[in-house]
Amino acid sequence: MYMVIRKYTKVRSVADAARRAKSGVGQILRQSHGFRSYQVLDAGDGVGIAVMIFDDCESANAANAKILAFVQASLHDLDLGVPEITTGEVLVNIEPNEFSGIK
Repeated sequence: MYMVIRKYTKVRSVADAARRAKSGVGQILRQSHGFRSYQVLDAGDGVGIAVMIFDDCESANAANAKILAFVQASLHDLDLGVPEITTGEVLVNIEPNEFSGIK
C-alpha cells in the first residue's frame, strides 16, 4: 500500500474545504484505480490534513494529478496555499479482526 498525506496550514475553514472537497475529490478517488481510502483531519488553527491510501505509487500519482487540478479549479477561493506533501509505502496496517470472536 502507498500513502499520500497533504498538510495545509492556512485554511480559513477546514470544515468548509472538507465538505466541498468531499464530492469532487470523492468522485475522482472512487474512479481511480488502486484507491483504498481517504480521510480529512481538522488539526485546529487552520491546519487541515488529508490522507489517501492506494494500492501502489503509480495509482497514487495518477489520482494526485487529477485531485490537484480539481483543487486549483474548484477550491481556489479558500486560499489553501501549497500543501506539505509526504508520501511513502505503508509499512504497518492494522485492521480490526472481524473473526476473532472477541466482543
